Amino acid sequence: MNEHRDEKLIQSLKSHKIWIETVGREGKKLAVDEVDFRDIDLADYPLDQAYITACVFNGMNLVKKDMYASVVCSSTFEDANLESADFYKADVSYANFTNANLQNARFARSDCIETIFNKADLRNAKLVGALFDQVDFRNANLQNTDVSTSTFEEVLLQAAQLEGMRGLEEAFIKSINIGTPEQPIILKGEDARQWLIINSTDNSK
Repeated sequence: MNEHRDEKLIQSLKSHKIWIETVGREGKKLAVDEVDFRDIDLADYPLDQAYITACVFNGMNLVKKDMYASVVCSSTFEDANLESADFYKADVSYANFTNANLQNARFARSDCIETIFNKADLRNAKLVGALFDQVDFRNANLQNTDVSTSTFEEVLLQAAQLEGMRGLEEAFIKSINIGTPEQPIILKGEDARQWLIINSTDNSK
């Protein structure tokens, strides 16, 4: 633990909070790269509208954390508790949410390019109007998610739980991969949509 580094980071977080509260008149927008947040208590600090790239949040308790309109590309949230967190209009491309708790989280209008949600719990998440391009949802729990008007392209879905998924008729389903990256089984267009509808209706048979 580097106390000088942590103190500098806390000052940046405090300045960002002032920037949010004064609508940009005071303080300074948070912009950090390759920072490990695991030793920092983020309870009192907002992370919305921030630039947080290649940072580490693994295993952290971030329940209801607001990351609205933030850029969190290439950051890692493995095993983190992000229940009811808000990533509305955020760019989470190349981020890693492996085994994260994302129940009731919001990724509406988010950019998700090559984002990893392997084994993540996304039950009841709001995934409306998002871009899912080459996203890894393998072994993820997507039960009762709303994907209305979202775009799916080359999305990995092997062993994902899809029961109760809503909005598939309004989603833009370009292609999905129900195999593996090494041995892909690609479904496109209406074939992909019908597969999703069938598996969202009853994936237990």
